[in-house]
Amino acid sequence: MWRVIKSVLAAFFGVQKESRRHEDFSRGRASHFIIAGIVMGLALVLLIALVASLAAR
Repeated sequence: MWRVIKSVLAAFFGVQKESRRHEDFSRGRASHFIIAGIVMGLALVLLIALVASLAAR
């Protein structure tokens, strides 16, 4: 699972290597990457909302 999280984080920042991407698609399941991406995306949005809320006080 850590490999999926690292891969999704690298993709978020745009630093995913082409070889790593090919490895992910050949060895990993797409559903794992999709779920991890959705969860991390929601966490990012909630974190930004929290920081904005604290800054507005």
